[in-house]
Amino acid sequence: MISIKVPTVGESITEVTLLKWTKPEGAWVDRDEVIAELESEKATFEVNAEQAGTLHHKAKEGDSILIGAILADINETATKPAGEASKPAPAAPSAPTAPKAPTAPMSSAPVTSVPNNVKATPVAAAIIADKQIDTNQIKASGFAGKITKVDVLDALNNPGKIQFAGQDLFSRNVRPEKMSNLRKTISRRLVEAKNTTAMLTTFNEVDMTGIMQIRKQYKDKFKEAHGVNLGFMSFFTKACSIALTEWPTVNAFIDGDQLLYHDYADISIAVSTPRGLTVPVIRNVESLSMAGIEKKVIELAGKARDSKLTAEELTGGTFTITNGGVFGSLMSTPIINIPQSAILGMHKIQDRPMAVNGEVKILPMMYLALSYDHRIIDGRESVGFLVRVKELLENPALLLIAKDPVASLLEL
Repeated sequence: MISIKVPTVGESITEVTLLKWTKPEGAWVDRDEVIAELESEKATFEVNAEQAGTLHHKAKEGDSILIGAILADINETATKPAGEASKPAPAAPSAPTAPKAPTAPMSSAPVTSVPNNVKATPVAAAIIADKQIDTNQIKASGFAGKITKVDVLDALNNPGKIQFAGQDLFSRNVRPEKMSNLRKTISRRLVEAKNTTAMLTTFNEVDMTGIMQIRKQYKDKFKEAHGVNLGFMSFFTKACSIALTEWPTVNAFIDGDQLLYHDYADISIAVSTPRGLTVPVIRNVESLSMAGIEKKVIELAGKARDSKLTAEELTGGTFTITNGGVFGSLMSTPIINIPQSAILGMHKIQDRPMAVNGEVKILPMMYLALSYDHRIIDGRESVGFLVRVKELLENPALLLIAKDPVASLLEL
């Protein structure tokens, strides 16, 4: 019998949470096969079988387990069970036959208009279409979230009354749920940021016309050449990397009685996942191309959604960008990602009437928010940084050499 122990994942981490078993109790596992997913304060990681054999769980999903504790046992002396019977080969295609004449429908039920992403039984779908019911007002109780006839009738009998999932009307149910290690870490760090920094926020707005025109003109060629879409994040990260070189205090940390200046831009990108907020880091943004940034954003976002980020990918950023606009946020005051000294908040792009050369024009505008630690960053530096980011975004050509091309040509 071989014992699988919880591995060490960091110097300061003493316990982890068992998220799920990927192999059931008593199942046969091969050597190096993933048997469980664990979550630490910083990241989610997998545990592999050290030997082939039958698996015996020593903990339940949701349990907190100390580093070094036994997670599972593997009986390597067990005999591997016989494999499943081979599936029969598909029958050879028969000779083509003449198409059958269309037959009359078996019933006269009206054609439904339920959205494709909504699962409903045939009877429920027919009632929804006939009564033109908003499916968002229906509580699905069927298997795998399918709407049943009873669900539709309940919605019709209780118009305008919203029910929580799995609860009846006028329910007073309270559901306790254990806080995950990741959520504990997020909670602790946010409170620490509020209590240990002199945080202020400055705002500005940016005209996104230039960037949107570039994306419209080059998005197809960009994807064909690089295999990724041309998004907004590459423009913002590149603009911030340039502004950070010009305002180095925004890229610095306080370490005791010293200031640590970073001569590189490791930009953290806030990514929302079902398990909480994660902030993976793009290293040396100043040295990456636009395509390189987009590829890294896609890679890290995918790992975040799949809980595959490593501790190294989550630590060491010097500046953070968060995009509340993807959720519809028009304005916010983001909290600093300590020990960093500043964070840029992106928001929803919205058409607004703006005064341009004495005329009113409708322009795609975005509010920007820069939260910063006033202990290290003064008002002049925070405002100057944000104004520079705005200038770079409204004149994307400046992202190439950080200067006006014409002024550079004239050596001005």
